[in-house]
Order: sequence, then structure tokens, then C-alpha cells
Amino acid sequence: MNALDLILLTPIEMGQADKAAVSSGVGSAELMENAGRAVASAVRSRWSLRPVTVLCGPGNNGGDGFVAARHLHEWGWPVKVALLGPVDRLTGDAAHFAARWQGVVEPLSLASLDGAGLVVDALFGAGLSRPLEGEAATVVQGLAARNIPVCAVDVPSGLDGRSGEARGPVAAADVTVTFFRKKPGHLLLPGRLLCGDLIVADIGIPATVLHQIGAKTHENGPGLWLDVYPWPQADAHKYRRGHVLVVGGAVMTGAARLSALGAARIGAGLVTIAAPAAAWGVYASALTSIMVQPFDDADRLVGILDDARKNAIVIGPGAGVSDATRQHAAQALATRRNVVLDADAITSFTADPHALFAAIGGPCVLTPHEGEFSRIFSARGDKLERARAAARQSNAVVVIKGADTVIAAPDGRAVVNANAPADLATGGTGDVLAGFIAGLMAQGLKPFRAAAAAVWLHGEAARLSGPGLISEDLPEALRPALRALKDQALHLAHYV
Repeated sequence: MNALDLILLTPIEMGQADKAAVSSGVGSAELMENAGRAVASAVRSRWSLRPVTVLCGPGNNGGDGFVAARHLHEWGWPVKVALLGPVDRLTGDAAHFAARWQGVVEPLSLASLDGAGLVVDALFGAGLSRPLEGEAATVVQGLAARNIPVCAVDVPSGLDGRSGEARGPVAAADVTVTFFRKKPGHLLLPGRLLCGDLIVADIGIPATVLHQIGAKTHENGPGLWLDVYPWPQADAHKYRRGHVLVVGGAVMTGAARLSALGAARIGAGLVTIAAPAAAWGVYASALTSIMVQPFDDADRLVGILDDARKNAIVIGPGAGVSDATRQHAAQALATRRNVVLDADAITSFTADPHALFAAIGGPCVLTPHEGEFSRIFSARGDKLERARAAARQSNAVVVIKGADTVIAAPDGRAVVNANAPADLATGGTGDVLAGFIAGLMAQGLKPFRAAAAAVWLHGEAARLSGPGLISEDLPEALRPALRALKDQALHLAHYV
């Protein structure tokens, strides 16, 4: 997929795409016909013949439902349509396609679900921003309580397509059919879990309309950064591939070692751990290809940082929450080189977050999980909104980690990552990620793309590793992920 394929459209932006398509000569009725037929085709391809109840809302989502009902009926499926509100209040294309439905239209009620072997949920689409109420809420609650397969149109009714948040009751779908491009809510939690299998149907909107919209949100994937990925060149040597410095802690020594191994495995030419003098022997005896330099006070660390060849610095993994960690982070940021701040380096600024933001003057990536994020940022809203606000406030790339990791840049760009398996929910995997990001920055990738590439590769390595994953597995599992990625890059280069 290229960058255009990976664009995520908010419901408002999707409305703009519809209007732009119509302005370019595509009929709005044609778009609705194509959408409804795509839903019907998805039902026919997944399920065996059975009674279908199509729940239609009063807007365009309901119009899609009427089209789906007509096609399924023509293909021999027993179909019942239940409508929220009277038919004579429908307008536009929805009214047109309701008139083409030759069967009975019954009022929406809980009884509409009786006898259904499958439900097509076409009540409300992705633009709903308030909780369901009245009969719609009652029926959706009833559907959620019954063991009936569900195919949702655009999103399961009650799900906010912008944020992925459930607006009141939502009946989880087995399959969701959306159109043209995914919405953020299809990938952000809990939306991703409620949508089931996601099908993106081509309904005739030309991709050229995307240039008019200026969307700044993408699904993470190689199409966003593969063209600048820093593969080793024939004339490369270790100094050209960057030098990562990881500042280790005195007690939790494994975290810094994981970061260092991650940085080395992703391609940094040299990696050094700056180890507290008391723990130097632990680090030195446990590492082979990673260099270890001892330091016993802040001045000694400054001396290590004075080597400008160390062009990417990781602070935080296993560092401990302390004044010393805060001072080390400030010293790293003062170099104006690439800096990744993770875990304890973030939490150490809880009492004075603005001191951290003021210190950021060079390329910097912050990698908090939700708890660490809340300690230094006061941003509110959905995950995308919070990540963007935090990136603007800190003037850093912000990676809010989780099953739906969001990466945001100060200029408003953001990506949502969706390839991370649940196996990553184990101690130390975030330390490896910090090393991946620093390793790519050391090799020349800018912070936003370095973070996006590292997060995606982190998820891919975990997927390839499979069940039983522990953090130590990730650096080794990165090798097949990189091989597959390079094969993809070579394939694309062959056809350019």
C-alpha cells in the first residue's frame, strides 16, 4: 500500500470525499448503490443462506441498507427490513432506494430481531457523535445480547468513527463494510474490537479527491516510510550507520540492555551503554557487541555526551525516577542531537513538565504509555487528539503506546498503528521499541518516520515471533521482519 491507500478519513472528511466525487461527475445514487451492493456481497461471501433482518436508519446509512436488502432478496435470501421512523420522512437517495424496495418495511422494534439468522446493521454510520437513544438504543442493546451474526454498514451503530469510542450501546459486528477509506475509529480501541473483520469497499470515489481534503491521519505501514528506510549501502561502514548511546540505570539493568540490543539489531553501526560505575561489571559481562562506558556523576556523563559521534541518545529504560534521571535527560537534550525519552525519563518530570518541554530544542521522540502520558500532559479528548496536542505542546514526536499506538508530530501529522499482537503486552517490549527508534534516528531517519517505522517493525517482529513472546525475543525476531521488508522494497524498486 502507498501513502494514499493508508489515509484515514474522519467522518467529516469522508463527507468531503463524497461531495468531491459528486462534483467530479459521479452520481450520489451510484455511490449508494455501490455501497449497498458491497454490503450484500460481503454477506453472501461470508455466510450461508439464512433469514436476514436489515435494520435501517433515517439517513444515508439506512439507504445503503435498503440497497443491500434488495440485492440479497434478488439473490434468493429471505429478507426483512425494519426502519427507524416512517418511510415518508426519508429524503434524497435514501428515499429513492427505499421506494425501490418491494418488500414490507416494518417499524424498528426489538421484535424485528426475532427469527433473524443474520442482522445487517445500517442504523447509523461513522458520523454519530451522541449516544443512541429510544428505540434504536433498545434494539442495539437487544442485538448485543443475542447470539446473532452481525454485518455492520460503515461502523456498528453507536460507534464514533472519528475516535473509536462507543456512544452508548454498541452491538459488536462480525464484519464491518466501510467505503473508500478506513476511519480512525476502525483502528482505535475499542472500535477495532467492535468492528470485527473490516472490509474497505471501492464504491467509485476517485482517489484524486484525497488531494482536495488534506487529511493528516494515516494507518501506519511501510507505504509511509519505506522509500526513505536506511538500508546499509555498499560503501557503508559502522561510523556512517550512526552511534546510539543508551544511559543505563544502576538497578534495572535489563531495560537498558534491551534498548541497546534493539538499536543494534535495527542497524545502528555502534551502540554504547553509559553505565553507573557501580553496575558497570553487570553490563560489561552481559554484553558482547555493545560497548560499555562507566560514569559516576553527571559531569562524567557530560564527558561521554561530548563525543558528537554519538548521534542518538536513549534515556529512561531502567533509569529510575529521580532528580539524577531528570538531569541526565536535560543533558542529553542540551546536545540538540537525536533523543528518545522513555519510561522513567518522562515520569521524572512529573513535578515540572514544562521544564521538559522547554529543554526540547532538537529532534526528540517521547514514548509514554497511557499512565506516563497522564503524568506530564493535561491533554483531553480521544487518543489522536491527545497525541497531537502533546506533540504541539512539547515540540516532540509523541508515541502513545498501546494496542492502538498513536504517533503524532508537532505539525499535526499522525498515524495509528494496528499490527501489534497482544503478545507484546509483556515487560521490556517498550525498552526494545525505544532502541529501535533511536537506531533508526542514528541512521538518518527523521523522528516522525523513525518512530512510525520502529513501531510497525516492533509489531511485525512480535507477530513473526508468535505466542510465548518475551522482550528478549524481539531483537532476534526483527531479522525476518527486516528481510521481508527489504524484499518488499526491492520489489517496489523493480517496478518504479
